[in-house]
Order: sequence, then C-alpha cells, then structure tokens
Amino acid sequence: MTARTTAAAAAMGATAETITTGARGTAGSGGRRCGTSGSRQALLEGCGAQRSHGQQRSLGQQRGRGQHGLAPALDRREQHRRLIRAVLPDMAAGTVVSHQSAAVLYGTTLWRAPLDRVCVTRNRRGGGRTRPCTKIHGSPVDSAAELDGLLVTTPARTVVDLALTLPFDAAVVAGDALAGMFGLGAAELGEELARAKGRYGIGQAKQVIAMLDGRSRSIGESLSRTMIQQHALPLPRSQGNVLTPDGRFVGRVDFYYESAGVLCEFDGPTEYGRLLRPGQDLAAAVQRERTRETYLRALGFDVVRWTWDDLVRGRPARHLRSALATRRRRPDGRIEPAPAPEPRGLTVRAL
Repeated sequence: MTARTTAAAAAMGATAETITTGARGTAGSGGRRCGTSGSRQALLEGCGAQRSHGQQRSLGQQRGRGQHGLAPALDRREQHRRLIRAVLPDMAAGTVVSHQSAAVLYGTTLWRAPLDRVCVTRNRRGGGRTRPCTKIHGSPVDSAAELDGLLVTTPARTVVDLALTLPFDAAVVAGDALAGMFGLGAAELGEELARAKGRYGIGQAKQVIAMLDGRSRSIGESLSRTMIQQHALPLPRSQGNVLTPDGRFVGRVDFYYESAGVLCEFDGPTEYGRLLRPGQDLAAAVQRERTRETYLRALGFDVVRWTWDDLVRGRPARHLRSALATRRRRPDGRIEPAPAPEPRGLTVRAL
C-alpha cells in the first residue's frame, strides 16, 4: 500500500460516522484505488459498512461528549477535507469535487449529509459509480471554482446537485447556507436547474430551489421553514429588524409576517435561549429576552417561538396557524428586512 493510500484509509476510518453542525448525520459518497486486500475490512468500515451493536453504541457515546454535537461535527468535516486531499491525486485529470464534498470545502452548513466517501463529478453523461473511497458522478460540467488548488463545482451547481441527491430537508439546509454565503439569486439557481433537466431527482430539486432563502442563519431556521411548508402554512420572510414608529431599533427576529403582525423566533435547545452565548448567565439572558418580547408585544405584534423539541414534534404549526388567523389591530411598530451578508468572492473558470 502506498503512503497516499494509507492516508486515505486513515481518513476513511475517521469519517465513518458523520455529524454536522448541530445535528446527527449519516455518511456516503465514492472513489478509486484505496487499499489492498489486507486493509479491506478497515476500508469497508470507513465507508459505512455495518458495525456490530457494540461498535455503534461506542460511537453514540462519543457523540455525546461534544456540546450539541458541535465538536465531533467539526472534527469530521476536517477529516473529510483530509480524505479529499488523499484521494484526489489518484483521480483522472479534470475530476471536479462536487455535492457534499464541495459543500465541505466551501465551509457551508450541512445536516444529515453523507461524508464517508468523497463525491466527485466527471464531465460526461452517465458512468457514475461508487467505490470504497469515492462516489463518482457523471454529468456535464462546463465550469468550476478553483479552491485551494482543487476544482470544485460552482456554488449554484453544488446547490442543485445536493437538491437532486439529498433528502429534502437536508438539501434545504445546505442550499440556504450556500445561497447566503455566495449571494445566489433565483436567476442563477434557475439557470443551473435548467441545465439539470432530465437528471434523476429533478422534481424534488425544483421544490428545494423554490424553498431556498439565503437569509436563513442556522439549521434550525431552515428546518423551521420546511416545517411551516409541510403544514401548508404561508412561508414567512426571514431576518427582519423591528423598529418603533419613530425608527428606533428594537430587535431582529428570525421570521415575520408583516401584514399579519406576527413575529417568529427559533430559540434553539431551550426556550428563550436564542441569544445565549457561552459563559453567559442563563437567567439573565432569559430575563433580557422576555423584556424584549414584552416590548414587541407592546408595539402590537404577536410573538410565536419554538425550540428544537417543539420543531421535531411539529408543535409550532398549531400556534402559528392560530396567530395568523387572529384579527388584530395594525402594529405600531414596523419591520425592515435586515441587511444581507456581503457575498463571498470566488474564482470560476471554464473547463
């Protein structure tokens, strides 16, 4: 086994179970020559082969050591980057890093996205296959970004690839993050979606693209919007600055329905915990948030908030439906869209 192959095998073993920012994940995608028969068992385990019950339990115990799974997630993202570096030199010229592997290189948010194999795309129609270290996709690619010496699918192409292949919720989470990071608009994403016509999963991809909102700032906010959509409720606008009638800033809210006077907040793990920072006193943070909410209500707004547990159980839908159906006086306060982050620059070249 070569030194490069040994490095790939080590990286593969480290990425066997994937957790990405704030949530659990599974792993999966493909490669090239990654080992001899002597290392076959290690490679199979690294690529997501079935483990014994004892092994699975051990991994579950390890997950719990990081706060909300963040430390393990970051570790596995770095391990996947190392795996990309290990297997790419053995790939054919012109191979482009794609799908969730591209998202990892961009540093974007992922949720339940397979990371046990490196995803790459070759400029051809068909011929995709899965190997122990990589998942090879075959589809036309006419341009790519240059990132740290590697060819990577453009952000818009990456969004569409993920929309075609990941579960709906996971694709929305990643798509929101990429759209916000690079300032992707409907026109650019629509053009990339049109190029994907005829590819497997195009129906879901259209639904994902229609759902994307680059203003979403977290996994929880993206999943909240998918929850709202699944319950046939109107989608809110994201990230609004609430102002007093004379223009003084009161606070920023995660979602808002301006005409209905309804504001929505995703609190995270605990109620009123949305603004809690490491080292801050929980009681003080809760009191500050309650004071802020009282002020928002005094301005004539209704406030609906939920936690991770509420979101998983779909509880906010009933409260939100009731709030939207309630007739109330026009709020004294007003809402303005919060400024969007400055898009990140990128070098893209034709292939």
